[in-house]
Amino acid sequence: MEVTMTRNDIISVLGPVDEAVIADIALTGATLEELREAFAWLGADEALVNEGRPLPGTKVARLIEILDMPDDEDGRQAASQ
Repeated sequence: MEVTMTRNDIISVLGPVDEAVIADIALTGATLEELREAFAWLGADEALVNEGRPLPGTKVARLIEILDMPDDEDGRQAASQ
């Protein structure tokens, strides 16, 4: 049984992020493990490919899209990197 992530789960992986990002992530229905995987891909995609890891699945790819959004109007990043 997959458990839905809480706000605190998301912050435990990403650090402080905008509430809209937290909401977008929660709406994906992804698991905490999928968020961790997306965060790893975001920071080291080439290394993970070289390691022979399979490309991210649909939910992980969506999380990567959310985390890789450009800065908002205030210059804040969507996720801490």
